[in-house]
Amino acid sequence: MIIQKVLGNLHDLPAAKAGEYAGLHQEKVVLPSVQLVKRIQRVTTDHGKEIGIRLPSGSGDLRDGDILHVAETNMIVVSVLPTDVLVVAPRTVHEMGVVAHSLGNRHLQAQFFDAGSEYGAEVMVCAYDHTVEDYLKHVGVPYERQERVMPVPFRHAEHSH
Repeated sequence: MIIQKVLGNLHDLPAAKAGEYAGLHQEKVVLPSVQLVKRIQRVTTDHGKEIGIRLPSGSGDLRDGDILHVAETNMIVVSVLPTDVLVVAPRTVHEMGVVAHSLGNRHLQAQFFDAGSEYGAEVMVCAYDHTVEDYLKHVGVPYERQERVMPVPFRHAEHSH
């Protein structure tokens, strides 16, 4: 079987559609975050079924909860493994600016969340790196190391100097 489009996402379904899928067994394609950016790949479900994914150019990245296939009694869904991350919570704008500048010079991939997010605070989240953790300890910026399923994969930004 070759998947050529994502049919929706379990986390974004309208109530009517969610009810339609409620009785289906969920077979999972378990992926690390780094594989979410690949448009073409061969994966194996948690039931041992091999499938190909070949999404068209310009397709968005895969996300946790993406529905890849629906049959009469079964559906195949993407399940993302948690990523080891640092959740950085600077106390002031100055502290955030200093941290963002320092980590930006390392070309570190980061995601930013506001107080209305699941973090409940304005935070910067980056993939775990021991040198970043040492830096944060050194400058005294509050942070926490966590395992999180990230809403989107970390991706390097295009840039030039």
